[in-house]
Amino acid sequence: MSCAVSVTPFAIQVARTEPVVTHQVAPLDDPRWLRFLEKHPRASVFHSPAWLKALLRTYGYVPVAYTTSPPNAELRTGLLFCSVESWLTGRRLVSLPFSDHCDPLVDSKIDLQVLMRAALQDAQKANLKYVAIRPLQPWDVVTPNPCTTTPYTFHQLDLNPGLSTLFANLHKSSTQRKIRRAEREGLIYHEGSSMSLFESFYELFQLTRCRHNLPTPPREWFINLMSCFGNSLKIRLARKRDGRAVAAMITLRFKDTLVYKYGGSDSKFNNLGGMHLLFWRSIMDAKNAGLRSLDLGRSNADQPGLITFKSRWGATQSALVYSRYAVAGEPTHWFDLPSSDWKSRTSKQILALLPLSALNVLGDLLYKHVG
Repeated sequence: MSCAVSVTPFAIQVARTEPVVTHQVAPLDDPRWLRFLEKHPRASVFHSPAWLKALLRTYGYVPVAYTTSPPNAELRTGLLFCSVESWLTGRRLVSLPFSDHCDPLVDSKIDLQVLMRAALQDAQKANLKYVAIRPLQPWDVVTPNPCTTTPYTFHQLDLNPGLSTLFANLHKSSTQRKIRRAEREGLIYHEGSSMSLFESFYELFQLTRCRHNLPTPPREWFINLMSCFGNSLKIRLARKRDGRAVAAMITLRFKDTLVYKYGGSDSKFNNLGGMHLLFWRSIMDAKNAGLRSLDLGRSNADQPGLITFKSRWGATQSALVYSRYAVAGEPTHWFDLPSSDWKSRTSKQILALLPLSALNVLGDLLYKHVG
């Protein structure tokens, strides 16, 4: 796929008589940013200061937001990026690293065009490699920059119906049956943010990443998430009666949305329905807290099983398209691919040969460069 392009560099056709001035905001230092997020209906957990702090602490990614609002006024627009500085994969602006989506917080196409123009101009002046966008809504912007896109699938569950209706909407022969199976097996549910729960989660997460021939994000990333999100992060764990952990996940809460972000399981016990139990308990927890939606995140095009799994929870499925606008025109290397593409091309064969310990080391070394 390719994006539409303009013939005049940075030419933006707007219905205004005066040039629109853009400004940069430091989201972690400017108190207006959080106030802006609290009011904006499309603000997500990935815009939040907690998520941005974890990115900065773990990978050194510095957040910056472009806005049309002057310094002495409350924010009314925001296009959020992180500056990624890598000697291995190049310097670029990404909105946002390791985030499923990051909508531009604007209310008009004019503002969207103006803010994107400013980001591209700054990227060109700094000789950055590219500017990457991961919008949840369709992205309607025209630039002169060569653009490539990557499609994904996104699922979100509306939590407004009652619990009985939500359960009735689940796929009967798989999802409902697995929840009941977990209950019959007596799986024990735990939740919290203790280090003991984290250790159980991380072990299962490592096993899952290894099954898919993918490096594991560094432990430091999860420790920082726990520190930055506090009580808004929960580790959810399912154990057998003998104490063995069989499934675990991490959820994040922001405003009226619960976000499923990471999960792992011991495949030897998948038939017990551990993950199904965790998802159902998450739904119950969100309902009791008065939340309105469950964000199930993105799925890659080559993950039909995961897409089917999410759809069977009654979630709404939509297209999610990432766009990358070239600035410096440098070639893309295999290690410069998005993390979701590691399962393709030669990297799949290479990573499949590595043991778990090597995948963990590789994750510690490369994740900073991949974001």
